[in-house]
Amino acid sequence: MFFHIVLERNMQLHPRHFGRDLRDKLVAKLMKDVEGTCSGRHGFVVAITGIEHVGKGLIRDGTGFVTFPVKYQCVVFRPFKGEILEAVVTMVNKMGFFAEAGPVQIFVSNHLIPDDMEFQSGDMPNYTTSDGSVKIQKDSEVRLKIIGTRVDATEIFCIGTIKDDFLGVISDPEL
Repeated sequence: MFFHIVLERNMQLHPRHFGRDLRDKLVAKLMKDVEGTCSGRHGFVVAITGIEHVGKGLIRDGTGFVTFPVKYQCVVFRPFKGEILEAVVTMVNKMGFFAEAGPVQIFVSNHLIPDDMEFQSGDMPNYTTSDGSVKIQKDSEVRLKIIGTRVDATEIFCIGTIKDDFLGVISDPEL
């Protein structure tokens, strides 16, 4: 799920960046440092949408660096238990398969894949139905349901299932 939230961060800036374009340099450094990162509390920061406030700088003793408190708006992505996502399969093995939905990696165990699908090993490992009509392999798009999440300080891990109504393969890379 995507959220638009307001966050705060203290940014350190080297004295060589002081001048007319100080604010632009500060915003560029904020975008470089923050976009694409993950915090366990808020999720993955997708994009900074605006700067609300840049506070007064505080000079650090001995270094000349200045610390600015910056309040900014951003879009974050945080998956929740029970959420339905579309993902791309990145790896298939006999234990299940891994898929990615944006920055989140999701594992689907073979116990959470429908019983009529069997693992096929070989040069392109996959899960195939007995009649061969549906195949899950690398680069397949699947719709899955998140049944569990684990949040670390800098990463979010998910467990998913396709053993439910309207879940499974959306598109096959071979077609």
